[in-house]
Amino acid sequence: MSDNDDIILRDLNNDELFELMQDDLYDGYADEIVEEVQEALSRGITPYDILTQGLVAGMDIVGEDFRDGVLFVPEVLMAAKAMKAGMNMLRPLLVETGAPRLGAAVIGTVKGDIHDIGQNLVSMMWEGAGLEVHNIGINNSVEAYLEAIEKYNADVLGMSALLTTTMPYMKVVIDTLKEMGKRDDVIVLVGGAPLSAAFAEEIEADAYCEDASEAVVRVKEFLRLRKGAG
Repeated sequence: MSDNDDIILRDLNNDELFELMQDDLYDGYADEIVEEVQEALSRGITPYDILTQGLVAGMDIVGEDFRDGVLFVPEVLMAAKAMKAGMNMLRPLLVETGAPRLGAAVIGTVKGDIHDIGQNLVSMMWEGAGLEVHNIGINNSVEAYLEAIEKYNADVLGMSALLTTTMPYMKVVIDTLKEMGKRDDVIVLVGGAPLSAAFAEEIEADAYCEDASEAVVRVKEFLRLRKGAG
C-alpha cells in the first residue's frame, strides 16, 4: 500500500498527477498507477502524454538509480510490473490514436541457452523506455529471430547468452542477416555475463550492453541516430 492513500487525485493538477505517477512507479505500486492512469485519461490527457510524462519519465529515474546502485533487481522488477499495469491500459489506446513510438524491438536468448532473467529485465526496461517490445523467450534459432523481426517490423534485435558455449550462435544470427541483405535494417544489441565489448565488435553487433540500464541508454542512442539519419 502506498503512502498516498490520503491524496485525492482529482485535487491534483496535471503536473502533480504526473509527479505522483512517477513516484508510485518508482515504488512499484501497480494499483495506484492504474488509478492514476484512469484519472489522467478522464481529464482528456492523451495516452501518449501519460506514457511519456508519467510512465516513461518514472522508468527513466528507475533506470538511473539502478545504474548508480541505488536500486537493485527486485525493486526494478516491481517498478516494471507497475509500468506494465499502466501500459496494459494505454497500449490499445496508443494504437487507436496512432501515437508515435520509439521503435519496435525483438529480444530473446539464443539457441541452446535457457537463461532469461537478464533479458526479461531488459525487455521490461525497454518497454518502460517507450519501445514496443516482443520477447520471444529462450532457446531461439536463427529462424525464430528472423521470423519475429519480419513479423513485428523490428528496428532492434536484442540477443542474450549466459553460457560461453552458446555465445557463438549470435554470430550465426548476424551472419544470416548479412547474407539476406537485412543486417542494415536492424540494430543488434547483445548482452550476458560472459560477453564483452570486444566480442560484440568481433561478431559485428552494434553494441554490447553490460546491464539493463545500459541497454536502455544504448537503444535510445541508436534509435535517435537512425531517426536523425532518416
